Amino acid sequence: MRPADLAREHGISTQAIRNYERDGFLPPAERTPTGYRIYTEQHAAALRAHLALVPAYGHATAGAVMTAVHADRLGDALTELDRGHAQLLRDRETLTAVRAAVGHLTDGAAPRTGLPALPGPRSVGEVAHRLGVTPATLRAWEAAGILVPGRERATGHRRYLPADVRDAELAHLLRRGGYRLEHIATVLRQIRTAGGTGELAAALDGWQQRLTARGLAMLTASARLDDYLRLHPESARRA
Repeated sequence: MRPADLAREHGISTQAIRNYERDGFLPPAERTPTGYRIYTEQHAAALRAHLALVPAYGHATAGAVMTAVHADRLGDALTELDRGHAQLLRDRETLTAVRAAVGHLTDGAAPRTGLPALPGPRSVGEVAHRLGVTPATLRAWEAAGILVPGRERATGHRRYLPADVRDAELAHLLRRGGYRLEHIATVLRQIRTAGGTGELAAALDGWQQRLTARGLAMLTASARLDDYLRLHPESARRA
């Protein structure tokens, strides 16, 4: 096969094919005596696997998986996939908890996330560690009006109560869903004032659709990667 043959199947450029090979996403191609690349069905399967991994796990993880496979580090490749599945599960659990919070709002009760609450006031560092973000990220969300933690009178340090941690969890969820800071701030203000939840419900419905699409994409990516591994040299199956 020529680069154009691989590119045509996916509607991408021949330069993209060469870039994927250069970056290790495809196995090295042999060359003709005149220097032209020769691709085989093995390269076509690798390209299908890589392009299927992108919508399922993102560009960085897709690249890490393919380069690990080509370096005979199958265990590392599978670990990358495991991390993606773990993140998807966490997103699903958080979404379920947020929907429960919306239900409490609708019932007129105090909103709760359903997640294990952090007892007592917590520092910005502790909340950042819980979410897997940096303290600077939480301070940026506060500047955007998303979070409104209290302050210690004597020191001025931020104090995150359980409701503040709930707001941070929700903000983290919506941020991963691709929502802008100003949109998230609007949603959090609605929760804090126990006002209308229509915009929040729409945001959560959109994120649910994204999670479903990502889960289905993971199934497709797994099938494409398995197809490729069956064509890859047997050494690549060693974990």
